[in-house]
Amino acid sequence: MTEPSVFARLVAVIGECIVAIRHSRDEARPPVYGSAPAIPLAKPQGRMPTLKMPTARGWEGDHKPTAAAGLKVNAFARGLVHPRNMHVLPNGDVLVAESMGEQGKPGSLFDHAMSATMQRARAAGISANRVTLLRDTDGDGAAEESHALIENVRQPFGIVLIGDTLYVGASDALLAYPYETGTTRITVPGRKLMDLVPGGHWTRNLIASRDGTKIYVAVGSLTNIADGGMAVEENRACIHEYDIATGQARIFAGGLRNPVGMAFEPESGVLWTVVNERDGLGDETPPDYLTSVVDGGFYGWPYCYWDRVVDDRVPQDAGKVASALQPDYALGGHTASLGLCWVPAGTLPGFPAGMAIGQHGSWNRSKLSGYKLAFVAFENGKPIGLPRDILTGFLSPDEKYSYGRPVGVALAADGAVLMADDVGDVIWRVTGA
Repeated sequence: MTEPSVFARLVAVIGECIVAIRHSRDEARPPVYGSAPAIPLAKPQGRMPTLKMPTARGWEGDHKPTAAAGLKVNAFARGLVHPRNMHVLPNGDVLVAESMGEQGKPGSLFDHAMSATMQRARAAGISANRVTLLRDTDGDGAAEESHALIENVRQPFGIVLIGDTLYVGASDALLAYPYETGTTRITVPGRKLMDLVPGGHWTRNLIASRDGTKIYVAVGSLTNIADGGMAVEENRACIHEYDIATGQARIFAGGLRNPVGMAFEPESGVLWTVVNERDGLGDETPPDYLTSVVDGGFYGWPYCYWDRVVDDRVPQDAGKVASALQPDYALGGHTASLGLCWVPAGTLPGFPAGMAIGQHGSWNRSKLSGYKLAFVAFENGKPIGLPRDILTGFLSPDEKYSYGRPVGVALAADGAVLMADDVGDVIWRVTGA
C-alpha cells in the first residue's frame, strides 16, 4: 500500500485536531438503536465534517476478536488482501471478493485529509481486484487451499451462483462467468450483463431472488447528499432488479443512500438491506439502518431521513419527501453496517433467529461506533429488541488502532458464521464454544 505523503499526513492531523476541539464540549450520546429511535436534532458541520479513524494495525500472534459468551472464533483463512465479501458454494467452497476503494485525486484540504486518513486506516489504496476460492479439505474449520478463481475484475464485491453461472458485481458492471463444480480457476472474460457507474460508494452487492430468476444489485450514491446534483446520481442510491431471462433491469427501490448487505427473511420471503446514511449532521444523526425493501419503495435520500426529517442542505422535492418510507430498525450513527446474513435459530448457541450484521465502523464521528459483528433478533418477520454483540475487540481501548474491521457475513456449509475482516486480512469463523 502506498504511504500518504508528509503533507497529507499533516493535513489529516490538523483535521483531526479541529475535530477534537469542536467536540471537546460535546456530551456523550447513547447509540441510536431500534424501531423507535430518539434521533438527536441535526447539527450541520459545514465544509469540515468530523474526521476520525483509527490507524490500521492488524492482528499479531494469537490475538483475535472477542466472541460473545458461549461462542468461539477461529481464523478460517489468513493472508488475504482486503477481503470484503463472501459467497458459499453448494460444495462448501468459500468465494471471497478482495477489493479496495480506489484512490482519487484530492481537490480540497478536506480531500487531502480524507485521503491520508483512509490510507492510514487501510480503507483505500491498490485494489487486488480478485475473487479467491477457499477450500477446507479436511473439515477442520480452516481452509487448506486458496486459489485465485477470477482476476482483473474492477473492485469485485457481490458474488452469487445460479445454476452453472457465477455472477460478480464489479464496481462498473454486472458480470457472468461459466462455473463447474469443483473448479479452482476461471480464465474466460466475464460476460457483461449490465453497465454500472463506478466511483463514490463503489460496492455492488448481489443476491439472487428465491426462485433464481432475478438478481438484486445494490448500488450506492456517488456523493454524500447529491452534492453534484441529481443527474450524476441517476441509477444510483438504489437496488436494481435484473431479470436473467430477458436481460432487462429496473430500479426495485430507491432513495437508499448506500445499501450494501442484502438478505431474505425466510418466513415472509421479504428482502432486507442495511443502509449507510448521510454524513455531516452529528454523531447519531441520522442512524444507519436495517430495513425491509418494498418493490417501488422510496426511502428518502437525499431529501430526508428516517421519518421524513428534511435535510435543509438539499434542494427539496416535497412530493419525494411525502412518499418516503420509514426504515424498520436503526443501527446507530455512522456504524457503516455493510454485511448482512440471515442466521437461523440454533445456529449460534443462545441466539434466536435474526440477522448478523458486519459493522465496518465509523470515520466521521467524535467517538467511534461500529467495529463489531452485531446481531438483531427477529420475531414474526420483524426485528425486535436491541442489537447484541457476536464479535468485538476490533478496536484498541483508546480508539487509536484497529486490529480488524468487519465487512461481509455468510453461513458456511457446516453452519458456522463467517465474517470477512478487511484490515486483518482474515476470514473469521464463529461457532458454539
